[in-house]
Amino acid sequence: MKLFTASALVLALATPVLAETYHFDQSHTEIRFYYNHAGLTEQSGEWTAVSGTVEFDPENITATSADITIDASSVETGWGPLNDHLKSGDFFDVEAYPNIKFVSTSAVQTGASTLQMIGDLTIKDQTKPATLEIDLTFMGEHPLAGFFDYYKGDWVAVEADGQLLRSEYGVGMFAPGTSDLVQLKISAEMRAGGWE
Repeated sequence: MKLFTASALVLALATPVLAETYHFDQSHTEIRFYYNHAGLTEQSGEWTAVSGTVEFDPENITATSADITIDASSVETGWGPLNDHLKSGDFFDVEAYPNIKFVSTSAVQTGASTLQMIGDLTIKDQTKPATLEIDLTFMGEHPLAGFFDYYKGDWVAVEADGQLLRSEYGVGMFAPGTSDLVQLKISAEMRAGGWE
């Protein structure tokens, strides 16, 4: 795709590699959501705290799996009162339901550097199937490894898209006046083995 070419993926597939456990670099991982506000404007926000792991083997894409936890209280829209309202019982009720979870159940390779990940998304104890369309944009030694020890090791980077109906998860206040459909976009850099 953009940074990770098909030929690079072919080269990676030609090199024997074992599955690795990748951990999110929180400083360069964003989980953003987009919605229409009452037909007037397109609005967005993000969750700023994510943890979990992705199991990835370029020789066996269909074995890719993910177990991801989002701190629901880390929601950030750029305006404090809206953040507080989203954290309240009207929406995410973060005191009662502190985490949002995605656990994959299967993966399908859809192209030379793309895959579809299917899994269970849980918000406020409501679990529904969800699908992420993923572009693998980078795999290998991080370009900054020569400057910072933090970046040494093997890395992967992805761009992912998905969507959900928020009313299915108990956060449907004001829908459909404010859109029920929410678009998700994920940008993530991950390091094999994480950090000690």
